[in-house]
Amino acid sequence: MALQVTKGISERMETVLQNAVLAPSSHNTQPWRFRVAGDRVWLYADPIRALPVNDPEDRELTISCGCALMNLRVAAAAAGLVTSVTIDPGEDDEDLLAVVELSNSGVAEDEEAELFSAITERRTYRKRFENREVSASVLETLAGAAEREGAQLRILKETKTREAVARLVGEGDAAQWDNPSWRRELAAWMHPRREGDGLTVPWLVGPVAQLVVRTFDMGNGVAAKDTELAQESPVLAVLGTEQDRIADWLGAGQALERVLLTACRNGLQASYLNQPIQVASLRPRLQHATGQSGFPQILLRLGYPAEALPASPRRNLEAVVD
Repeated sequence: MALQVTKGISERMETVLQNAVLAPSSHNTQPWRFRVAGDRVWLYADPIRALPVNDPEDRELTISCGCALMNLRVAAAAAGLVTSVTIDPGEDDEDLLAVVELSNSGVAEDEEAELFSAITERRTYRKRFENREVSASVLETLAGAAEREGAQLRILKETKTREAVARLVGEGDAAQWDNPSWRRELAAWMHPRREGDGLTVPWLVGPVAQLVVRTFDMGNGVAAKDTELAQESPVLAVLGTEQDRIADWLGAGQALERVLLTACRNGLQASYLNQPIQVASLRPRLQHATGQSGFPQILLRLGYPAEALPASPRRNLEAVVD
């Protein structure tokens, strides 16, 4: 990646941050900001890029920031740096999520450094996967990756459980598309690739696509498609945490990205079917259907991609770094 040196930070720090911002986020909102001084990084949630209808408590926004934090840790380890992360730093700013100290002293995390190459290869793969089974050893590795970050990845294997979860995905689609405010919010984040964020649509058809999404309830068709995707996915899994606080959401984000990078290293890609978690009335039903003791945070589908996809657009680093 060619560097465009950002004023006031070192080239090494810029490399770390360039990889941090390649994390996934809801609607590709990229809801993070960084402040840098020397070898210290402050990670903030960016409330301007929140999704008040889809994510009223900023839960997914915080998870997205956790994904960026994991990428930062991985990139730092690949550069031979040791990271010390303080969650809930106690400073008088509700948007501040974490402070990271980078140091040359000590030994960098080899396991994290090994994930570095996957940062640029990871994709959100919304298409059908190849009809290939994922081995038990790989699934065990993914579950271990989540545990390393204090989360649990529950692989849904039983047919009845998968069918129940797929139905909840369809119900979530129907509920969201029935909400005009939700449709307007979705349409607002449909952007041409050149804008660097959002859900990419060709610039010529963008206005028409936005109008259709705002105007028409397409819940039945989307529900049918997503239900089928859930049922057909080689792997369906729920990432959960014991508690449901901001620190847990940030931890869930770090666990999610470690799982995604580990999956990518094993030839897998993933996408999300979070509707049963986003619709508040369905979340307890998902918890019951999957037998989780804690709180479901992310519903994942994983498998082997049938084709290579381009990376989602990203904003320039200068837009997110102070």
